[in-house]
Amino acid sequence: MSWPFSIYRLLRPEERYIWAQVRILHETNKAILIDNGMKIWIPKSRIYGVRLRNNNFEIYVKESTVG
Repeated sequence: MSWPFSIYRLLRPEERYIWAQVRILHETNKAILIDNGMKIWIPKSRIYGVRLRNNNFEIYVKESTVG
C-alpha cells in the first residue's frame, strides 16, 4: 500500500506537466520559439506533445519550462 504523504514526497515533489497555450513564432531542427506573454526558445526534447485546440496551439511541457 502506498501512503499519499511521505517524507520523500515532501523533500522531492514530482514535477508537474501542463498543456500551455502558445503562439509558435519560429522552428528550427532543435528548438521552437514560442510566445506566451514572453518570447522563449524551448528545446524540442522538452516538448512532450503538441495539439491544436480551438484554433490555438498547446504544448505539453514541464510546468517550470514555461512558468
